[in-house]
Amino acid sequence: ALKICEDKFGPDHPKVAKALNHLALLLHAQGEYVKAKPLHERAVRIRQEKLGPNHSDVAESLKNLAGLLQDQAKYDEAKTYYERAIQIWEKVYGHDHFQVANGLGKLADLFQDQGKYNQAKPLYERAVEIGEKTL
Repeated sequence: ALKICEDKFGPDHPKVAKALNHLALLLHAQGEYVKAKPLHERAVRIRQEKLGPNHSDVAESLKNLAGLLQDQAKYDEAKTYYERAIQIWEKVYGHDHFQVANGLGKLADLFQDQGKYNQAKPLYERAVEIGEKTL
């Protein structure tokens, strides 16, 4: 599917980024972290260049890259990407959107994985608060 997208739309088209994202998620799920990372990074780059740095698809790619890094215990890098994704979603959707809550939950999970429960708790609480308002 990736090759077909690249042939049809060119190597830097947002549809290629979507295919890269899906392939990277599959590789991540299979534990192929080394293969998944450059695909996630390429998807982020394409989406930033073609859709702009504050597009929700950029945030989604950043969140996915952060998840990969989190699973490799690269917590500082993952934190940076989660925080950037949350910033984008807040800018695009406002502070009380379910995507923001999702991102906050992911960042809280990251802190929990590190045993930083005091940092995780307020993020979980804010995510729940947003969920109660919006769902």
